[in-house]
Amino acid sequence: MPKYHDELDAVLRALADPTRRAVVERLARSPAVVSELAAPFSMALPSLMQHLRVLESAGIISSQKDGRVRTVTLRPGGLDVVHLWLDEQRTPAERQADRLGIHLTRTTRRERLT
Repeated sequence: MPKYHDELDAVLRALADPTRRAVVERLARSPAVVSELAAPFSMALPSLMQHLRVLESAGIISSQKDGRVRTVTLRPGGLDVVHLWLDEQRTPAERQADRLGIHLTRTTRRERLT
């Protein structure tokens, strides 16, 4: 098991819910206040806050309160653990195909320049 197993589990559990994925997709565009995040969902604000707590405890988002306004942002690198795990699952054949694709792209560029 990789050393980041618990962190990976938390992130995948957080992203398993469609509401939380929608929040992450929205925050990928820009930070948002909670009321703005709640607008597209037909749920009570406490329910959305529970989703935000799950995302925050998984390290995917962070929030900052200024007076009565809470602003939520994606945490830089919050999804890196998933990327790392997926990269480790790739087969050697996929890695070789990727390297071949890079080589062919470079060769084609060189041929165009000459």
